[in-house]
Amino acid sequence: MSTYLRYLLLPFSLCYGLVTMVRNKLFDLGIFKSVKFDLPVICVGNLVVGGSGKTPVTEYLVNLLPGKRIAILSRGYGRETKGFILADAASTAKSIGDEPLQYFHKFNHVTVAVCEDRTTGINLLKDDHDVILLDDAFQHRKVKAGLYILLFDYASVFKPQFLLPAGNLRESFSGFKRADLIVITKSPEPVEARHNLAIRNKFADGPHPEVFFSQISYDTLKPVFANAHLPSALKSGSRIYLLTGIANPKPLLTFLEQQEVEVVHHKFPDHYPFKISDISKLAMDFNADPAADKLIITTEKDAQRLLDAPIKELLLNLPIFYLPIQVVITEEGRQTFDQKILNYVSSTTRDR
Repeated sequence: MSTYLRYLLLPFSLCYGLVTMVRNKLFDLGIFKSVKFDLPVICVGNLVVGGSGKTPVTEYLVNLLPGKRIAILSRGYGRETKGFILADAASTAKSIGDEPLQYFHKFNHVTVAVCEDRTTGINLLKDDHDVILLDDAFQHRKVKAGLYILLFDYASVFKPQFLLPAGNLRESFSGFKRADLIVITKSPEPVEARHNLAIRNKFADGPHPEVFFSQISYDTLKPVFANAHLPSALKSGSRIYLLTGIANPKPLLTFLEQQEVEVVHHKFPDHYPFKISDISKLAMDFNADPAADKLIITTEKDAQRLLDAPIKELLLNLPIFYLPIQVVITEEGRQTFDQKILNYVSSTTRDR
């Protein structure tokens, strides 16, 4: 966004900020009611629109709680449906959203559901589950979660932040005070001591939620479609046609640059519903390229929106792969972070 346009939008941001401030205050005072549930409810959220890494953190929590009957409840951003829907084999990105579809494909032992009203969703899930993970519900204050994990992208935490629509903040930065744990995502390893201190000082006002740092770990390539022949590794000098529709592709681009490959980037906005024309152009550009070593790579989230039949037909015979990611809590804080989650889940009892 240009600086000039940002300044033009600032009056609207002031109005938006006033509305969110009053709304939060009414919830804080109990005038607007929040519903609390008698089972562990963990909310993973952020203060900005997209790009902080909620999906891999939610997946981290699933892997941290083996043996628990887990339900992931999401709004289902980008879906073309409404109401409460349980993910099943017939689900698509259009029916439940790309991130819930990713959870469903990755975890066959986890219930995945979408609902705009998280209170309704939890009520429909609570009797058959031990833990409910709320994906992107920090601003959904009608629910009082038992544990709030708030995420901040390392690269943006140092930058000036503006409220919507001039910036990406959904509410004022002071909203962090509602969090129990703060995770700085996509951090370098190690984090410089001065940056570590500067970030911790940003959260020193009021309640002191614990701050943890995390990094992205890239897994091996996986085929989007089962018939694709998997390369053993990325070859230096290969040409990669990169297809992304995510909020922040910079970490992925940095990773690919480190592999010394040439990247041709087909970039789209976050949650973008790929059109036939978009994928046709990608396929045409790829087929016309005379390079001997070439691949199409996308993200795991974007891959969910390539599974619909018309788009799949265009890509089925091409070498297209996705690059899974995992979040890794920095070693010095990992045991403490994990134990806080485990302690909360084990100490939250329910009347069955």
